[in-house]
Amino acid sequence: MKSLIKVSLLASTMAFALNASNALAADAAPGATPPATAAPASATSDKFKSSEDQAAYALGASLGRYMDNSLKEQEKLGIKLNKDQLITGVQDAFANNSKLSDQEIEATLQSFEARVKQAAQTKMEQEAKDNAAKGDKYRADYAKEKGVKKTANGVLYKVDKAGTGKAPTDSDTVVVNYKGTLVDGTEFDNSYKRGEPLSFRLDGVIPGWTEGLKHIQKGGKIQLVIPPEQAYGKTGVPGIPANSTLVFDVELLDIKPATAAGDAGQSPDAGAQQK
Repeated sequence: MKSLIKVSLLASTMAFALNASNALAADAAPGATPPATAAPASATSDKFKSSEDQAAYALGASLGRYMDNSLKEQEKLGIKLNKDQLITGVQDAFANNSKLSDQEIEATLQSFEARVKQAAQTKMEQEAKDNAAKGDKYRADYAKEKGVKKTANGVLYKVDKAGTGKAPTDSDTVVVNYKGTLVDGTEFDNSYKRGEPLSFRLDGVIPGWTEGLKHIQKGGKIQLVIPPEQAYGKTGVPGIPANSTLVFDVELLDIKPATAAGDAGQSPDAGAQQK
């Protein structure tokens, strides 16, 4: 029976065991240095009679935090569960005095899971719709700014500095620094903050980059406003919601022709890499 409590308890237990095994692996590795904040294995707080009591409490606290976070996520979907009933369910399970049979618990949780999935799907679809509308407005306003041009596939760009030499081709490897934001200004990627530029083959990134960077040369700077169809589309990626219009400020540091580039180099981070 895959009840919510059993699944949550299993997750907490696995996390506890994983942390312990990682610590053991670090100790066993040649030259490994134990984490500075790691407490001695024998340390027991004076709040507990034994290390077993402390471990039991820690596991319970871990489970409680896990469940609290889960409940908060569900509340964002419009689903609010009664914490008192959740705690009562745990207590009744330990006392072997459940108000529901195993079959009833299974059926209830299956129904609940379906409800959560439907609520999440509805929320995602609404957010995608909102993102599309916000992006459309942003691009319409941006297109009116001085110096903004538009490519055949709808990528808007403004050249701040043209650079010198030839523009990159699909097979070239480019070296860039860049910052990527959503239309509300939320930053999702920044090579400047990471302290090193990225290099990658131009045809190995999202279409908006492949098309947009051909409008500058080495040493050039450009701002790209990329519609979702030329970025991550209706699915999105972590940090970039579905149907997002993306804004990039890009500095083209170098261009390495295919014959001289060797391998494609470092892959760009989430902001520029292809799905």
